[in-house]
Amino acid sequence: MSPIENLTGELRKLPGVGAKTALRLAYHLVKGPKDNLRRLARSLDLVADRVHPCPTCGNYCDADLCSICGDPARDQEVICVVEEAYEVGAIERAGRYGGLFHVLGGRLSPLDGIGPDELAIGALVKRLGGAGGPVKEVILATNASVEGEATAVYLEGVLRAYPVRVTRLARGIPVGSDLEYIDGTTIAEALAGRREM
Repeated sequence: MSPIENLTGELRKLPGVGAKTALRLAYHLVKGPKDNLRRLARSLDLVADRVHPCPTCGNYCDADLCSICGDPARDQEVICVVEEAYEVGAIERAGRYGGLFHVLGGRLSPLDGIGPDELAIGALVKRLGGAGGPVKEVILATNASVEGEATAVYLEGVLRAYPVRVTRLARGIPVGSDLEYIDGTTIAEALAGRREM
């Protein structure tokens, strides 16, 4: 196998990258300055050597704890549960949440062989501590997919045994959209989650 075919094969393993895109990316990298390619290779080596899951929350970091778990200014009483580490960044970019996170590492998907034991649910339960522990609320921020909803329902059942408030991210109509283009499920969620003005 040629080096370009090998590179194309590796790029195809990335999410959302098909055969044509992988080939275009490979040729783009080869066509550009060799220093760019070497910097990319060094960056990948650095990530492979230094980046690991935070032992507390599962977010990726290159230190003993991630910057969120290591920040004493964060609200220690609230944990937001997400499916994947990249979703931490999405919530952080909104600039409205100041609590902690917990990364499950996926979502329940029996057809794919992913059950509760394959997710970081035990680690979440450990973080809750005993009765009257520091955590007062757990926000379930799983995706609005069938698997994400099933994961949230499962977690809610597990968390009932602990003295914590369990909440779910609100669902509804995106800002700036027209009602005529919104699907019925989204409108139903928005109606169910309506609030006082």
